Amino acid sequence: MVILLHAKKMIVVVIGALLNAIAMNLFLIPANVYASGFTGTAQLLSSILGGSISTGILLFLLNVPVTILGWLKVGKSFTLYSFISVALMSIFLEIIPVYQLSSDILLNAVFGGVISAVGIGFTLKWGASTGGLDIIAMVLSRMNDRPVGTYFFMLNGLIIITAGFLYGWEKALYTLVTLYASTRVIDAIHTRHEKLTAMIVTKRAEELTEAIHSRMLRGITMIPARGAFTKETKDMLIIVITRYELFELEQIINEVDSHAFTNIVQTAGIVGFFRRD
Repeated sequence: MVILLHAKKMIVVVIGALLNAIAMNLFLIPANVYASGFTGTAQLLSSILGGSISTGILLFLLNVPVTILGWLKVGKSFTLYSFISVALMSIFLEIIPVYQLSSDILLNAVFGGVISAVGIGFTLKWGASTGGLDIIAMVLSRMNDRPVGTYFFMLNGLIIITAGFLYGWEKALYTLVTLYASTRVIDAIHTRHEKLTAMIVTKRAEELTEAIHSRMLRGITMIPARGAFTKETKDMLIIVITRYELFELEQIINEVDSHAFTNIVQTAGIVGFFRRD
């Protein structure tokens, strides 16, 4: 079961990396429209250096120190799969030729953003990421208790402004189109909420609590519950998690009690202790 899960996760990571590379080499790079996060940073640096170092190599180099940080601060499994995703994307960027499918810059911006977002969204949904900014934003968010989205906005804003100064504001505006399209698609596939609350109704509360505590550093509140129709006595577990822990929690629930009823809702804010390390 565990081996099958890791195999499926690896397949998703490979497909996600391939889709990101296709979006870059067939849409964004030929049109000089920039992606978000570290991918866009690598793309911009490659342009500044006159293409002497490819986007794929720069992306890999930028992610090496970030991977070390993630390994120490975020989590080994998440960081490992994220680094594999980055490494595969760097390889695919070198293998797939840069080719312009359309001369229409708007089509390139939209399709590049959407295809990239599909890869990112499914990678996030399966408990990994495309590395770089995801990991940095998570570490900074835990240190300062600010939304992860704040740090995404700051770096992406820097990419847009730099691109505007160097290559004209039209390119920067089309980059905004790409960022908007990719954000909407990622939100639809995964979730835009940084913190989530899971309410789990189960007959196996003790086993489930033990399994969650063995794999996640999260507090759990247990409340007695009773089915209105069946009159069965159950328990409801309430746990607050980050968006990056959703996949892990879903796997634990499926392993311990596949018949449990789980409601995942947005958490607008937290007052009190919430573990960040």
